[in-house]
Amino acid sequence: MPPPNVTGKLHMGHAMFVTLQDALARFHRLRGRPVLWLPGTDHAGIATQMTVERALEAEGLTREGLGREAFVARAWAWKAARGGEITRQLRRLGASCDWGRERFTLDAGSCAAVNAAFARLHARGLVYRGAHLVNWSPGLRTAVSDLEVEYAEEPGTMFTFRYPLADGRPDDFLPVATTRPETIVGDAAVAVHPEDARYARFVGRRVRVPLVGREVPVIADAYVDRDFGTGALKITPGHDVNDYELGKKHGLPIINIMRDDGSLNERAGPLAGLTREAARLRAWGERCARRGWPSARPSTSCACRARSAAARALASLDAGETRILPDRFAKVYRRWLENIRDWCVSRQLWWGHRIPVWYVYKSEGDAERGPGPGQAYVVAEDERAARAAATAAHGRHVVLRQETDVLDTWFSSGLWPFSTLGWPDEGAADLRRFYPTTLLETGHDILFFWVARMAMLGLELTGRAPFRDVYLHGLVRDAQGRKMSKTLGNVVDPVTVCDDYGTDALRLTLATGTAPGQDLNLSLDRVTAARNFTNKLWNAGKFVLHALRDAGDEEWAALADAEARLDGVRETLPLAERWALEALDRAVCAATAAAERYDLAEAGRVVQEFVWGDFADWYIEAAKTRLYSDRDQMAKEQTRLVLTHIYTATLKLAHPLCPFITEELWGYFPAAQRQPALITASWPRAAADTGATSDVAAFERLQAAVRLVRNCRAEYGVEPGRRVAATTKVADPQLRAALESEADVIALLAKLDADKLTFEDLAPTDASVSPGQSVTLVVAEGLEVTLPLAGLFDVAKETARLSKQAAKLEREVQGLTARLGHKGFAQRAPRQVIEEVERNLQEASQQLEQVRAKLQALPSAS
Repeated sequence: MPPPNVTGKLHMGHAMFVTLQDALARFHRLRGRPVLWLPGTDHAGIATQMTVERALEAEGLTREGLGREAFVARAWAWKAARGGEITRQLRRLGASCDWGRERFTLDAGSCAAVNAAFARLHARGLVYRGAHLVNWSPGLRTAVSDLEVEYAEEPGTMFTFRYPLADGRPDDFLPVATTRPETIVGDAAVAVHPEDARYARFVGRRVRVPLVGREVPVIADAYVDRDFGTGALKITPGHDVNDYELGKKHGLPIINIMRDDGSLNERAGPLAGLTREAARLRAWGERCARRGWPSARPSTSCACRARSAAARALASLDAGETRILPDRFAKVYRRWLENIRDWCVSRQLWWGHRIPVWYVYKSEGDAERGPGPGQAYVVAEDERAARAAATAAHGRHVVLRQETDVLDTWFSSGLWPFSTLGWPDEGAADLRRFYPTTLLETGHDILFFWVARMAMLGLELTGRAPFRDVYLHGLVRDAQGRKMSKTLGNVVDPVTVCDDYGTDALRLTLATGTAPGQDLNLSLDRVTAARNFTNKLWNAGKFVLHALRDAGDEEWAALADAEARLDGVRETLPLAERWALEALDRAVCAATAAAERYDLAEAGRVVQEFVWGDFADWYIEAAKTRLYSDRDQMAKEQTRLVLTHIYTATLKLAHPLCPFITEELWGYFPAAQRQPALITASWPRAAADTGATSDVAAFERLQAAVRLVRNCRAEYGVEPGRRVAATTKVADPQLRAALESEADVIALLAKLDADKLTFEDLAPTDASVSPGQSVTLVVAEGLEVTLPLAGLFDVAKETARLSKQAAKLEREVQGLTARLGHKGFAQRAPRQVIEEVERNLQEASQQLEQVRAKLQALPSAS
């Protein structure tokens, strides 16, 4: 499970991942496989620290005034009091995790794993301490990762500044354009394109930086776009990521001009002490509306070298050891890994994994001053090991101070697949049994935040990719496709939806509402449709239980294993039962195949279509002919057996998506005597051959005949309760026998008079012509149904209705024909307009022929 923030409250993103992961876990358990779905929460460094600081502010306290130890204690107290809310909400959604294994990314096991991982990466040269350009948040007073910064294009003003030559006349200058005038005081060079003739004489010389007068070199680099601005680019390595890379390339100094609070420091000359906004106003007299945005600044911190680990992750992808699904996301994943940068893992917070770096000082006085450039340090898994390492390297009389920064939250989350299984103990039983994991299911929006980092850390620290398959779901948006936000007021609360519609309805909507990997536009109409399905499932269960009310104790006990009782006797059952069992087999096979490839949307569609269509609309209706008749007691028992088997199998099919209602219903049925909980039952078993058989073909002919009769009754306005005589003619003797055996079913479904339903052979020479008092319906080649019409409806009224309809269609045909025949229309109208008129004429002509045929088939009014 992707560990949700301990500060979080349930939102639709949580509901989506819980639904999909829980459905897959339940499916594989029903398949008899060992399933470990391990829950937990993330300590959420920045979010938790901000929450606790706000609580302190309400008490008139500050973090600094409280001190680090007391502040961390307050954070733990908050976690103990409030941190369980998100897990309680996940349980409400039906998350069938192993809650006895619940973990926290700041618990003892995670701390041990994090320190071991950091120490091992450092020993391999993959973690280093140095100056890095970071995204600094003045409000949070900490670095944030590139992925956590929200980028937005905004209109800006380009200002041109004169950089005078240090060895030239006052009016000899290099014009430089910038949209960030407040960073000029941190410039380390000016760059021009090597082929730009305008500035060739400046290359290799020095210019003075405006406002501070610092001399900096003019360098040539093809990175410069000579058509942008003035064609001369100011280089500020301490405050722009691209400038930082150019600075490393040309050996330029990194000049930090900002304090932790975002104001400019003493290196900013006349702008010192000003905020960035005020510095911009002071320098240019322009007003800047946005405040408090993250800025780039240099920071001495710890970072992970990422290129070698990224290469291993790419090799795992190429070798097929890791699959990204849907596969279109594999290209995105590859592109990010190929362009990866080192990962700054230091965060200037108090809540989190304190970096296991200990600085080595000669005295307490040195330690009080803090680490300086080139400060000696050791990396170890705990303080005892750190002291031993420091003593071995620097002697016994040293003072140790641990680094005050904590690690990026994503570092501990990146160890989640194996730190939760006992690592770094390579012999841990869970690690040997469950690592690597089979599946990681998560949202595509954290493919880089989390998935890529887990892949890199897992390969580097365990030598194996942490998961075989990565299945990515989309985001949940509002009904109009907009991202949900408090600002738009379009947030749909999953708890409210569960209260109003039921948790199963929400789960079914989320699982089946969109194609794999696609975003879901959530509307309450969809949730209503899902609730209607759960109601149908409930009502079908009530019908089956009602059918079982006459079953004796012996029959009820035997029904507990209905599936086994059906083995070997299926061929002796009536046609409707044989067809229904084959329909179930097809649904089981289709749903199983879809779930095995993680396509829960398709699995859910299969189950819903089977319940609404094959089971409820057809078999339950067909079963009534046996259940409500006293002619054949054995047929009743057979029907009860088939109904029980199909319904309990259907509960199993629906259980992964709708666990609450299916578990509730399961307890009422005989199968619960042997398997009290549905969650621990076994997945339904389909017959070996689920291809089309003669039973399927025969029942499909029956369905087609029923549909045609129903349509004919509706067209002629026959009263719903009126039973109609019918003659069925069949060319194939086997098909006739099959249909004749289900005469009661046909009569019930088509509302025919069972006593006046006859069957005849259809000779090849017979013509499908109805006498004046009847209508013949051609169901298929070799199958017809003839219905007498006399006395079934008001002939005069129906004649008047059809005549009026025919007259209207005749006028429409005449008008369209005239329009097409008009010379001017044919010459001037666009081709698509002419084609549309031709289509309308064809449709109207066909409708007119049908109405005339109905008029001709009507019996005389006399």
